[in-house]
Amino acid sequence: MQTRHFIQLIAMSALWGASFPLLRIASPALGPWVVALTRCTLAAIVLSLLMSTLRGRWPPRSAWPHLTWVGLLSVVIPFVLFNWAALIIPSGYSAVLNATAPLFGVMAAALAGEEKLTRVRLLGCVVGFAGVALLVQLGPVAVTPMVILAALACVVASASYGFGAIQMKRATMAHSPLPSSAVVHITGALILLVPGGIAAPAAVLTPGAVAAVLVLGTLTSGFMYWISMRLMREIPASATTSAAFMIPLFGVTWGGLFLGEPVTASMLPGCILVLSATALITGFNPFRSAPPEP
Repeated sequence: MQTRHFIQLIAMSALWGASFPLLRIASPALGPWVVALTRCTLAAIVLSLLMSTLRGRWPPRSAWPHLTWVGLLSVVIPFVLFNWAALIIPSGYSAVLNATAPLFGVMAAALAGEEKLTRVRLLGCVVGFAGVALLVQLGPVAVTPMVILAALACVVASASYGFGAIQMKRATMAHSPLPSSAVVHITGALILLVPGGIAAPAAVLTPGAVAAVLVLGTLTSGFMYWISMRLMREIPASATTSAAFMIPLFGVTWGGLFLGEPVTASMLPGCILVLSATALITGFNPFRSAPPEP
């Protein structure tokens, strides 16, 4: 991996980790559906402007149904579920639960016949879900039915990310990353248009919420999504999953620093189990020597 790739991974992790505290600011004021719609729309605008500036070519019409499916799995479902969870649980919880996405990615690859689901990976699945349960049980928030539902929403959102990753990988190999990213967010915004429009009258425009959703749409969804799709073409899959390991660190840190969310030692065992499970399933080893680049 080249230095620029590593820097991009750090930047992606920092910004994606920041998205969880930003959701805690935006969702209570604007509502989950409006935040998702606005985020997708802003990302689509940013990516379309980049397309125009760089003179990119739109994918053929025949590719749009598949890219719409990518958008549903990788954008619409996760956005709405994480937005709703942000109404209930701290951003650090959501960030750690998001680290289960690679677990589902490997399971999806096994179901698609692209990878084998070995005993080590099965063990990783068990450890991962145990970590999720431990995090919810020992964290600073009292366990209630709504907290459990919010945690489950994050897990389902992460599963959607994981299953969508396979489709996204196929899209990046068939089409250029920038046009693919633009279409994914355009179709995602169209899917969210009706529910977002229905929920819009209840939204309360506050300076903090507006600023948060602007950052979410332009940076974490627009620019960074394009960067992530470019990275998928340039570095191994095991390297791209390392971003998921760093997101919880940034998510918990940003939530503690800027929102004053409690960060307790009791959260550590759950975090360790989730990250260990992700490493088991993906085969990622930070201490393994990388082969020399050609």
